Amino acid sequence: MALHAVLLEKLNDSVVDNKPLGFTRRDASLPPISGKVHTVIGMRRTGKTTFLRQLQAERRRGLLPEQAIFVSFDDDRLMDLPVMQLSLLLEEYYRRFPEIRRRKTVYWYLDEIQLVSDWERFVRRVVDSENLEIVVSGSSARLLSRELHTSLRGRSIETIIRPFSFREFLRHRNEEPAKPLPELAAPGRSLIEKRFLEYLQHGGFPEAQGLSPSLRIQLLQGYVDTVLFRDIIERYGVTQVAALRWLVRQCLRNPAGSFSVHRVYQDLKAQGLGVSKDALHEMFAHLTDAFLISAVPLSTSSERKRNSNPRKVYPIDPGLVGAFSAGTASQTGHALETVVMGELERRGATVTYVKTHSGLEVDFHARFRDGKEELIQVCADLADEETRERELRALREAGREHQGAVMRLLLLDRHQATDVNSNDILAQPVDEWLLETT
Repeated sequence: MALHAVLLEKLNDSVVDNKPLGFTRRDASLPPISGKVHTVIGMRRTGKTTFLRQLQAERRRGLLPEQAIFVSFDDDRLMDLPVMQLSLLLEEYYRRFPEIRRRKTVYWYLDEIQLVSDWERFVRRVVDSENLEIVVSGSSARLLSRELHTSLRGRSIETIIRPFSFREFLRHRNEEPAKPLPELAAPGRSLIEKRFLEYLQHGGFPEAQGLSPSLRIQLLQGYVDTVLFRDIIERYGVTQVAALRWLVRQCLRNPAGSFSVHRVYQDLKAQGLGVSKDALHEMFAHLTDAFLISAVPLSTSSERKRNSNPRKVYPIDPGLVGAFSAGTASQTGHALETVVMGELERRGATVTYVKTHSGLEVDFHARFRDGKEELIQVCADLADEETRERELRALREAGREHQGAVMRLLLLDRHQATDVNSNDILAQPVDEWLLETT
């Protein structure tokens, strides 16, 4: 079948397909800014394609079906599709619906657009010349925001799709609470607590829901392998594969741990794996660009101190903690921190960690877009008196150094949160904090 015929087939399918979708609704949304190319990015298998289809379905409410078009280029019949075919497709669309052209806004959702060479030129032109709103998505490593900023010349704005949040995790099971957690009756509250423990283990990747532990671990490890080989090794031509795999294992087996390129360099050197520090810096950047991990720097106004101190590393999803961690003793605490880190990113915070003058550490210093700041300490268990005093003392010391920041202690156990008797520190169970309206 000719390339153009395949595209026309996809156009026909999109116009006539008006069936409701049964997928779990996501809480992400496009920024309400017109005249921009919206780019939907994120790690593989987080649900970007589904999100585009949901956007299309929502947009069709109150509009003609032909005003919201979804086209996926992930089709072997469209290999090496030239960009001119996109122009021909658009012209064919307007020949079918001439009454719409420049009279009504048309919404185009283009999935796996990176498979079309020079697609950016087409998008720039039609956004300027037609009454179109365009949303594009694709494989994360080929659709990075820093690359788009250059290729689209400032015309793009991004939306990041992550694995399910805890609220989305509950919604996927039709168990999203209709009221705040403190207002729930005891059975409802107990169900949420049970589901949260499951969320810490299972994580939020849509395909991982409902799988047995062995299948889930196999699936998640497969995701990581795909990111390594397709998004990093193939794309960037990485030749030191053994060093890259070792780096990934270190990051995923030590979630919430400190990361230093110099220390990794020394470890690899001791194993006979010769790799330069510059190459390690590049590999680490590739991992963050592919959304596999997040790196949290030290909270300081000194750029030199920020760059010379270790960063704390978190996987994108708590399910990866159990899929790669060999031990079980600290998995819950690490998964708990990973969940909090992911939620702070969803809420748009700039996140660092704090090391006080006396050497105590606070997990997160979050700066929000409205100017508010929070110091957040995460703890799985405060039963030990010494642990309790250390965590509270760290928060108070950090509070004196970052005056005006809210001090928050997030705990796994709601009874321990209730037992913390403090006027200056807000103690909450993590599941309650996650389900707050923000």
